Amino acid sequence: MSVAEAGRVEVVNFGCRLNLAEGEAIRAAATRAAAPDTIVFNSCAVTDEAVRQARQAVRRALRERPDTAVVVTGCAAELEAERFADMGARVVANDAKGLTASYQVENIASSSSARAEMDDAAPPPPFALSLPKGRSSLPYLPALSGADHARAFLGVQTGCSHSCTFCATVLARGTARSATVGSILTAARTAIDRGQREIVLTGVDLASYGDDSGTSLAALVEALLRLPLERLRLSSLDPARIDDALFALLTQDARIMPHVHLSLQAGDDMVLTRMKRRHRRADAVRLVERLKAARPEIAIGADLIAGFPTEDAAMFANSLALIDDCDIVFGHIFPYSARGGTPAARMPQVGRSAARDRAARLREANARRRHAWLDRLTGSTTTMLVERDGRTGHAENFAALILATPAEPGAIVPVRAGARDGDRMTAERISG
Repeated sequence: MSVAEAGRVEVVNFGCRLNLAEGEAIRAAATRAAAPDTIVFNSCAVTDEAVRQARQAVRRALRERPDTAVVVTGCAAELEAERFADMGARVVANDAKGLTASYQVENIASSSSARAEMDDAAPPPPFALSLPKGRSSLPYLPALSGADHARAFLGVQTGCSHSCTFCATVLARGTARSATVGSILTAARTAIDRGQREIVLTGVDLASYGDDSGTSLAALVEALLRLPLERLRLSSLDPARIDDALFALLTQDARIMPHVHLSLQAGDDMVLTRMKRRHRRADAVRLVERLKAARPEIAIGADLIAGFPTEDAAMFANSLALIDDCDIVFGHIFPYSARGGTPAARMPQVGRSAARDRAARLREANARRRHAWLDRLTGSTTTMLVERDGRTGHAENFAALILATPAEPGAIVPVRAGARDGDRMTAERISG
């Protein structure tokens, strides 16, 4: 969860990097709109725990900040709009958030004023910009994170058209929609002009970028690389959608960071079939082998779900082994939780306790793999993007680093990696 404030408007972001970018677009629009006292919860629904946290935060805000308008948007708000409205919050649909942040905040501002004029005894009416029909025809504007980050997060698409059986994203965000290349380049130029030297492209299903407009993620990346951009990083990619053009960019252009995060989800073919994923275990292993053969310094990250319905011990063992077989050093691992309205919720369930235990085992295996990888980096040289604190940052391969002496925030500096300290490395600046 991250918090961003603009004047008297506070935006609390839960969940993915796309939410972070969209939340900060709301913050920027709030600055322009001069919205009155408002707190916006930009929620997530990837797990039931994420939804629980959003509910808890909204209840607390309503209880502790009675004079502040409480607005809920994001995926949890989309799936549980009536529940949040019954609490007394105003609900803004995901479509309104993605369509235009400034339009949304102008409505937030007007609804906040209306609340201030209401009798204290009367509960505030639900505030909703719900656009459930025709999602595929709605435009999507790129969402750019704020200038207070060393890296700029740039949301370029929303929604997903693949309907994996465990995922409620298509219910919460609709089918895949992409921002135009021109609008994305404009946002990227804004980030570059304000001194951000790395851009992270993000989306719900990033690899599907352009499916709805006749272009592709590779074409977008090529356009971005024609800008004076020093570092470009891609967020989670569907392994089934890494075509030859994208593969060539990932492995041959030094400005694309050697860090590939794959939405693998599981390492067993039966589980992948029941998830309705479009790749199989051998596809993932072969892709990683090809990536590392072409560019050995690439670090692999992956999303993994533990305890998917019907997963038995042998199936789980295949997922556990995938961490070594794909050299996964950055794992985004969580226990399966049933999402209402999804096919997987109707399958025979493994149980919460077993799912949590398996997730813990996956995390332990991933930590061992990551620590061994970091240990091997000792003495190596790389460049580091320095975060706003002047001490911490990330290498090109996304290894977390901490400098012995401060450097200019936002700078890219050459360093030599020292000893591992938990999940990060010490680093010293070198001439370069």
